Parts: sequence; C-alpha cells; structure tokens
Amino acid sequence: MAKVKTSFFCQNCGNQAPKWLGRCPACGEWNTFVEEVVQKDEPTKGSWKVSTSLKVASKPRAIQEINYQEQDRILTKDRELNRVLGGGIVLGSLILIGGEPGIGKSTLMLQIALMLDNYKVLYVSGEESEHQIKMRAERLENKSDNCFILTETQTQNIFKQVETFEPDILIIDSIQTLQSSFIEAGAGSVSQVKECAAELMKFAKESGTPVFIIGHITKDGSLAGPKVLEHMVDTVLQFEGDRHLAYRILRTTKNRFGSTSELGIYEMLNSGLREVSNPSEILISQRDEDFSGITIGAMLEGNRPLLIETQSLVSIATYGTPQRSSTGFDAKRLNMLLAVLEKRGGFRLGNQDVFLNIAGGLKVEDPAIDLAVCASIVSSYEDISIPSTICFAAEVGLGGEIRAVNRIENRISEAEKLGFKEIWISKFNAKGLDVNNYKIKVRMASRLDEVFMQILRK
Repeated sequence: MAKVKTSFFCQNCGNQAPKWLGRCPACGEWNTFVEEVVQKDEPTKGSWKVSTSLKVASKPRAIQEINYQEQDRILTKDRELNRVLGGGIVLGSLILIGGEPGIGKSTLMLQIALMLDNYKVLYVSGEESEHQIKMRAERLENKSDNCFILTETQTQNIFKQVETFEPDILIIDSIQTLQSSFIEAGAGSVSQVKECAAELMKFAKESGTPVFIIGHITKDGSLAGPKVLEHMVDTVLQFEGDRHLAYRILRTTKNRFGSTSELGIYEMLNSGLREVSNPSEILISQRDEDFSGITIGAMLEGNRPLLIETQSLVSIATYGTPQRSSTGFDAKRLNMLLAVLEKRGGFRLGNQDVFLNIAGGLKVEDPAIDLAVCASIVSSYEDISIPSTICFAAEVGLGGEIRAVNRIENRISEAEKLGFKEIWISKFNAKGLDVNNYKIKVRMASRLDEVFMQILRK
C-alpha cells in the first residue's frame, strides 16, 4: 500500500503547496487553497495501455534535419467547425470545448459524432444516461451506425473499452465527471482534472486518436478547473450565446494547429444546430422604413467579413448623472467615442443618456466598427435616419480623424454582395485600392465632420 499524503491545491490556478496558504503565490487569489488526499500508486501498467517496448532516449537534432509533413486532418460535414479548427480535426489532437450550462455543448458534440458516419466515434458520457442521449439523438436530423455510447466515469475502465473498441474519435462529456483510480480525490477536483487530462493527452498523442473534451465554466465565464488544463490541451473552443436567443457562436481561444481568430455561427433549432453560412444576412434586421440611430458596420472575425447592425438611443438624462450603457461593445471605448464626438464634433452629449446595442448578440472587438457607432449615436441625437443602403468601415482616432483598417477589400466585397450601394472608409485606405472594380460606391473621408456633413446634415 503506497503512503497516503495530503496536499493543498489552489482552486483557481492549480498551484500546489505543502500547507494551507491564505493567498496563492502564483495567481494572487485569496482563500482558494483546499486540502485534498493524494495517493500516487506506482502502477504496474501504464495509465491507459501496457507498454513493454524499450524506447531510445531523445537526442538534439538540427532544425534543418527535421522532416516536416502537413498534419493529417479529418474533414467533417460541419463547415463551421472545420473553419474554427483551422481546416478540420487534427489526428492525435486534444480539443477542449467550454460554455454555459444549457448552451448546447453536448448537442453540438453529439451532432458532430452523428455526422462522422465514415468514422467510428465513441461518445463517453459521465453526466447523462444512454436513454437521455438517445432522446437527444432522435431530435437530430443526422443518423449514423458508427456512433457508440458509453456511460462511464472511471478513466481506467474507459481506456479498457477504448483498447478493445479502437475508435477513430473519442468524445468525453465531461472532464469534471471523470475520476482516475490513481488519485484519491473527488471527481472535479484540481488533482483529478489534471490527472484525467494528462491521461487523455497521453492517449491522444500515442494512439493518434482525436479527443474532444467538454468542460464546465465558472460563474465569470472562464473554464472551470485549474488553468493548467487549458495549457495541456491543443485547442480551446468557447461556445457562446444567449440561451434566450437562437444563435450560438463558436470561437477559438487557443489553437496549436491554426488561427485563434476564427468564428463559427450556428442557429439552434428543434432539430439541432444549423450552420449559418452567411451570418451577415441574419445580423441585419429587415425593416420597412429607416429609423434614426441604426447603422451598418463592416467588421472582421478571423478571415470572415461580417456586416452587423449597430443601434443607438440618445435621450436627455432625466437624472443627474447620464447613463452610458453598451451591449456587445466595450463600454470604455464607447466613452472614448462620446468624448471625441463632443470635443471634435461639437455634439453636446454630456447631459444625454446613451444606449448602444450590437444586434444579434455579438461581442465586437474590431475597431473598424467605430465609424458606424459614431454615425449611429449622432443619427439618434439629431433624430435623422441614415439610409439602410449605406455602411461604414473605419476606425476613429482621438483627434476625430478616420483611420484606415486592414483588409478593406474583403469588407467592400461583402457589402457589395449584400446589396449595399455606398460604403464609407478612410481615405488612407485608398493606397492600392481600385474603386472602379466595385459596383458599390466607395466614399472616402479623413475626418468625422466630412462624413456627418454629407450624411446627417444635408
């Protein structure tokens, strides 16, 4: 019997200490250390497979001598997932997907498992029974004979089934429910999450089998468990959206095999998640007439251009302190743009309540949306509507200047494809841009007052 000992783990970052500490020296959080019983056996077998062969010790090699081959990938029928992963599922990769409870993580993973009808998929669930998963599968349109369900929480039992079954793809739902017999701690604890993730990582790399892990998140929106969990995996996906709205967003926060700026959009239906191939059409609301305070901005999410609707409401403050509220847009940047409009544009917004909303539930970080936000605020302040055939793509500086943005050709092409007749950009984007190649009218300006004089005050 191996000696049983206790250790203290930080529930925020996973830092280990021999005794209790009030403040974690690694992350600085207070009262996060919890005592856990740790018993590390020296097993006669490996954590997932018996290994009897001798391995040659690694030696340093010159980088020019290393042969590089493109990573083999599995292409799914879900084009949004392929885009977010950087071109498909890499063999031997460990992918972590997190999101709020009820957002649709299990539905997405089960739908992907049913889509891969040419691959043998093992879906391991520690949270739901076989009957619950079957009920969800009945709602989905996809049917597959190669999707198999296993309800188990012990990692050693899972790996025994994996050795016998030999799946092409393994899905774990969820990492917080798994428990390794080598650690005498409760499921979901820091030590268990680290140990189970390490065993899954070893299995993925040695067998070349892609592994998807579903993870819980905390109340502040970060992935539950130690931060080391995100460092161990190859890819971290975040499934976002409002449960009361139909649209879901799948974005990458870490990807060792592709870009971290890609984004996939789904629509939640009774029959599962539907891919949204052209999100600009759903993010722009259809209306019979033009209203003040509504503008269209061209933004980029990864390599994908999106046209989104910006809505503003400006009214006289009924209380002493004006309200500044934004949904889907950085509140500090909104305050900066309001200061620019008052200082450089002469609009008296100091005694006005300003409410800003990005339609569709998106969170925008692209500064190219600045001009659309400013135009929306001034439109509501002056109560003058902007035609729905006009869109904007430019950043606004503190001096009131309109700054250039990257990949302006993609933004103009997307606006032209959706039927817009006019787009406003910075004149500093004119270098290397041939406006005669577009049917849409490209308007250029260097300062905010040039735009407002021609659009809002004509």
